[in-house]
Amino acid sequence: MNNRMNIEAKAPLNNAAYFSCFYGILSREFLRFVSQRSRFFSALIRPLLWLVVFAAGFRAALGIAIIEPYETYITYEVYIAPGLCCMILLFNGMQSSLSMVYDREMGSMRVLLMSPLPRGFLLICKLAATALISLAQVYTFLVIALFVGVDPPLLGYLAVLPALILVALMLGALGLFMSSWIKQLENFAGVMNFVIFPMFFLSSALYPLWKMREASEWLYWLCSINPFTHATELVRHALYLKMSWEAFAMVAGTTLVFSVLAIKGFNPQRGMKAKGKGPA
Repeated sequence: MNNRMNIEAKAPLNNAAYFSCFYGILSREFLRFVSQRSRFFSALIRPLLWLVVFAAGFRAALGIAIIEPYETYITYEVYIAPGLCCMILLFNGMQSSLSMVYDREMGSMRVLLMSPLPRGFLLICKLAATALISLAQVYTFLVIALFVGVDPPLLGYLAVLPALILVALMLGALGLFMSSWIKQLENFAGVMNFVIFPMFFLSSALYPLWKMREASEWLYWLCSINPFTHATELVRHALYLKMSWEAFAMVAGTTLVFSVLAIKGFNPQRGMKAKGKGPA
């Protein structure tokens, strides 16, 4: 009997087991998302404030010349919309990483890792589930943006889908990499802000790179090497039926690097070890 159980335990997993695992993780993230309605609306408030309030003030002060991928002069609202889509993905990626730290400390992630499936596959499923759920918020934002004059080509809404998924995976992998090295939940908020705001403001999300170059050469180079700049440009080009291969290569490469580092560095016992170092 014991030999039979050992043989069954060592039997290779089939595709159904992998799909069942992914479906379970996706369902769990979806139920968490549905139960936290404030999370959906709070993710929209930030970009909508930029789109409606800040853009109204900057419209007169900042004119946007003809730049790729646009074929004519554009308003400031049209320019910043792709960057605000990436802002939603950025905050969702960081929030998902925060939940990863919480799950690791509370034990649910350690229970999940007890399954016979590879750890890397489980973490990738977590990233993919977060990315798919974030798409609902992005497309809701794009629909609302129609009312303020942001109207890309109809096919652009479909063409931008792969770009959004890739960017969501990149930002989720970055957050997962951060969470893999943070020992306690309390430390994550400070580190998250230290990453989010420099990534967002030192990018082409709010201002064209040539505007940054006019202001400061070193700021321009910081923006040029920022992965979030390339994520924004990838989404911007895809939304208007263009392709930026440089941005695609940068985003894909960054996603791969951070995913490998996060999977290699993830340790479900990290939080427990940190707690065990205190005085007896």
